[in-house]
Amino acid sequence: MLITDLQTIYERDPAARNWLEVLFCYPGLQALLFHRVAHRLYKVGVPFVPRFMSHLSRFFTGIEIHPGAVIGKGVFIDHGMGVVIGETAIVGDHALIYQGVTLGGTGKESGKRHPTLGSHVVVGAGAKVLGNIQIGDRVRIGAGSVVLRNVPSNTTVVGIPGRVTRQNNLSTNILDHDKVRDVEAEVIRALFERLKTLEKQVEELESQSTSSSTIVIEQTNNSKTNNSDLMIEDFLDGAGI
Repeated sequence: MLITDLQTIYERDPAARNWLEVLFCYPGLQALLFHRVAHRLYKVGVPFVPRFMSHLSRFFTGIEIHPGAVIGKGVFIDHGMGVVIGETAIVGDHALIYQGVTLGGTGKESGKRHPTLGSHVVVGAGAKVLGNIQIGDRVRIGAGSVVLRNVPSNTTVVGIPGRVTRQNNLSTNILDHDKVRDVEAEVIRALFERLKTLEKQVEELESQSTSSSTIVIEQTNNSKTNNSDLMIEDFLDGAGI
């Protein structure tokens, strides 16, 4: 497990230069080492000690992993400050989790109440995955997203609440976070373009029935419309759409 974890860090983090630096300066790796020992003790029914180890791990690394959580091999918690992984959560092999991520529950229900992540899943910074839901393999969850429903494999989730979108042949490199689509902005763009088309049609109809006395009023209304159009364009351009 340790060798696999080290290899994963070298593959995914260009700042990793030597094994000594990774072993002593990467809180994500240290939290996983704490957890793997605590999880074994938790499985055999040792009282108190596993939870206390989890508490110590949170104190030293800023990462809280309940000893009951199941963590696969090759998992990389990058930076990791503020990461919380609940008791019944399952994290598949080679998952990549950034800082501020929560794999949590939604209430006080008993039994399986935390999410299950497939293999090669990427969870962006600050994302919240809540409840007993299934996240498929090779899923990318955008930073700041809140996921409350099952997610099929080979998709991307963005927004609050998280909406599923396919990548449409975009880059498959899991570290290319700038390639994640903004579905909400795309829908707003489509509605905006449709609205402009309807406005042109209305203007054409009005021009057939207007008299010369209304030209000044129309020019004033057009200037207000142009200003609002510029505001909307700036908003959409800021989203890269």
